[in-house]
Amino acid sequence: MARKRKGRDISGWLVVDKPAGVTSTSVVGKVRWALDAKKAGHAGTLDPEATGVLAIALGEATKTVPYITDALKAYTFTVTLGTATNTDDAEGEVIATAVDRPTDEAIKEALLPFIGDIMQVPPQFSAVKVDGQRAYKKARDGEEMDLAARPLWVEELLLVDRPSPDHVVLEMTCGKGGYVRSIARDLGAALGCYGHVQTLRRIWSGPFDVEDGIALDQVEALARTPELDAHLLPLETGLTDLPEVTCPAESIAKLRNGNPAPVIGSGIDYGAEVWASAEGQPIAVGKYLGGTLQPTRVFVLDSQ
Repeated sequence: MARKRKGRDISGWLVVDKPAGVTSTSVVGKVRWALDAKKAGHAGTLDPEATGVLAIALGEATKTVPYITDALKAYTFTVTLGTATNTDDAEGEVIATAVDRPTDEAIKEALLPFIGDIMQVPPQFSAVKVDGQRAYKKARDGEEMDLAARPLWVEELLLVDRPSPDHVVLEMTCGKGGYVRSIARDLGAALGCYGHVQTLRRIWSGPFDVEDGIALDQVEALARTPELDAHLLPLETGLTDLPEVTCPAESIAKLRNGNPAPVIGSGIDYGAEVWASAEGQPIAVGKYLGGTLQPTRVFVLDSQ
């Protein structure tokens, strides 16, 4: 018999402004403990030394995580020019150096090929799987891998500051699966001077902004209190990019059982993915079939 998971049936989102020096998994564990939640997960890993938006889904909100991981995200990061490392960030060992430094104009010109649909090779120290094993584990053993390039959509990549000849601050908006470390590495190669990420901060992810985030030490300070609960965002925040339809009372039970049911919506394309609400509460996500919703995910909240 399966052991019943302890904790509260609490659903929603908590946006944490992740500090450097902790893993994303560790942050999820602390949030789950602090809220005494039965279930929690994050919507997009940040490297341990990276900071910024880490959106934590709780309870039924974990069903909406894919809509956040697929959404656009924005990062600001500092690239150190003149040095390459084996991890493509400041935590790694230096493997190459160069003396020359590019001008601002040369950097702006070099950024152009990184915008739009690009192919990107993940860092050797990354979580991609190679022969069933994480690449970073093989890299730690000294194995050098020929990792396959992956597609990435880069909406915007801007030079925002040049604090010194050795450092450049960039801001990037991109889609799912982007490695900022790869951008720094490949930009350095394009400029002929090498490069690696010095600092990295995610400033927004889908509907979640770093200005709405709570510091991790504040999460711990407010643990198990109503004050921490007050920082929760509703489950439907994760559905912002989907059209909303209204669910009549007689359709609720059908949708919760996974069956198609009538919904009310307008101006929505046939076959579009939508979410249905009843009295302000999310009921389901599914395909809109001209006045009928075919549910693919169903939400059951304590308040319903």
